[in-house]
Amino acid sequence: QVQLVESGGELVQAGGSLRLACTASGRPLRSYILGWFRQAPGQERAFVAAITWSDSQTAYSDSVKGRFTISRDNAKNTVYLQMNSLKPEDTAVYYCAAGVKSTRWRTRLGYDSWGQGTQVTVSS
Repeated sequence: QVQLVESGGELVQAGGSLRLACTASGRPLRSYILGWFRQAPGQERAFVAAITWSDSQTAYSDSVKGRFTISRDNAKNTVYLQMNSLKPEDTAVYYCAAGVKSTRWRTRLGYDSWGQGTQVTVSS
């Protein structure tokens, strides 16, 4: 498995921006997809965005498309989630995940390694 450590979550006002980072270790990532999921209180963990490590293909949920951008830094083994125009409904614990490249990359089933999560709170 891949070990993942997230950082960057904090309290921010609506309309503001935040960048989350997730550093991976333990395995070469060239055949992996790195993704971000989020879980709000009382809700299921939901897909946010993902990127293929080999060729940087990306995917986004409809709720964040146009506001969030996922990217990666090969040299640092780190994936980022740039979040702009934040809304109170973006408040959640954000989890980084890794999985071998598959067609299930928009679902939790596509990932077998998870970070501990980082809290993002957007105040209105």
